[in-house]
Amino acid sequence: MPKKAKEMTAKEVRDLKPRIGKDGKPYNTYYAVGGVSGLNLEAAATGGKSWVLRVAVGVQLDTKGNPKLDKNGYPKPQRQSIGLGGFPDVSLSQARDKAREIKEKIAQGINPLEEKKAARAALIAAQRRNVTFREVAKDCYDVKAAEFKNEKHSLQWWRTLEVNAFPSIGDMPINEISTDDVVRTLKPKWDSTPDAADRIRQRMGAVFEYALTGDKPIRTNPVNPARWENLKGKLPAFQAVKKKSGKANRHHPALPYKDMPRLMADLRSKHANGAKALQFAILTGARSEEVRKATWDEIDLTEKTWHLSAERMKADRPHTVPLSDAAVELLRTMPKKTPGNLIFGSAQGKVMSDNTLSKLIKDMHAADLKRGGDGYTDPKQDNRIATPHGTARSSFKEWARKATRYPDEYSEIALAHVNTDETRSAYARDELLAERRPMMQEWARYCYQGDQSESEDAEKEAG
Repeated sequence: MPKKAKEMTAKEVRDLKPRIGKDGKPYNTYYAVGGVSGLNLEAAATGGKSWVLRVAVGVQLDTKGNPKLDKNGYPKPQRQSIGLGGFPDVSLSQARDKAREIKEKIAQGINPLEEKKAARAALIAAQRRNVTFREVAKDCYDVKAAEFKNEKHSLQWWRTLEVNAFPSIGDMPINEISTDDVVRTLKPKWDSTPDAADRIRQRMGAVFEYALTGDKPIRTNPVNPARWENLKGKLPAFQAVKKKSGKANRHHPALPYKDMPRLMADLRSKHANGAKALQFAILTGARSEEVRKATWDEIDLTEKTWHLSAERMKADRPHTVPLSDAAVELLRTMPKKTPGNLIFGSAQGKVMSDNTLSKLIKDMHAADLKRGGDGYTDPKQDNRIATPHGTARSSFKEWARKATRYPDEYSEIALAHVNTDETRSAYARDELLAERRPMMQEWARYCYQGDQSESEDAEKEAG
């Protein structure tokens, strides 16, 4: 039989210290304190003391799940060390009581370690059930922040929830939020500003989706209450509301391509960076942001190309633009040594605002009307004033389709649209750079000179 330890007193326990090794340094020392077999006080080398119950819990198992046997054929006990807390927070008498309770449970077939693990898991589950929408949104945002292309979009995403969702559901446990709560959040904006309301819905949906992800989802209710299929019948149909509010999907107003020479002549008469940036956007079919953030290191004037990295493109893939002679000539008029290496920087040396180009067209439109001209509008959209995006891209696309015989994928690649098998395969090769070059050269010639065949026909008729 194992030797029975002497029952120590509280004073004796208090006076226990770690033993000193041969090297003269203290080491962690276990002392049997008696009263309950297996109860020890660990005197740590660092000076701390804690209670440890060394006890057999079940039996040892082999890899097949069978009990391991000793030399006498008996199952080998599985010895465990169970912490009972630190001393003096847990006194000697309390440690003995805890040890007796644990041994009693073991005698009843209860594994105290598994019980403790289950209790901890239940506590965590209860805490997870009480996690608020705001807390989950913060965790979701921390993950999504790496996906945003710039700081502005990152702040907009969070601000949308902060202003529109948190006041109504921010402090609610995410498990308790229903579709009715989402409807209550969206309703104030759904009828008046449907686009804004749908962005709120989508970002709320991303938070719920985050809470539903993983093998231990935070939200145990499997329904994402911000998904549109779960809101049908509780909110008016999105497109119907947009149409009723006069905000149905419309393209960016674009100038008819036949009016492009008139606009380009007007732009050429101006010397501000905004006018040159808009000319360059039109000549290249590029998006406003791509032009406004263009830098000299992206330009190869010898090869007459403009190389944009994947990070600069909406489609997240590199894009190369063959530059026409007119585009190269325009670039040669721009200063090379600029703040941030920007080609079309603002007067303050920063990235030009998108509003600069929008205001430019509006001012040119007003001035042309004042001169008795037709202005710069899109007749297909109730004569709304043309936008930089529509004019630079939609006008080019209309010209390519109606006035040329170039294959459609040429202009699609020029616009960095990768939405068909043809354009995908072309991108996989060389972006049809050589094939697109004469198209861009012809587009530049049209922008500044118009349709030469029409001019020749007019001269013949006059003659």
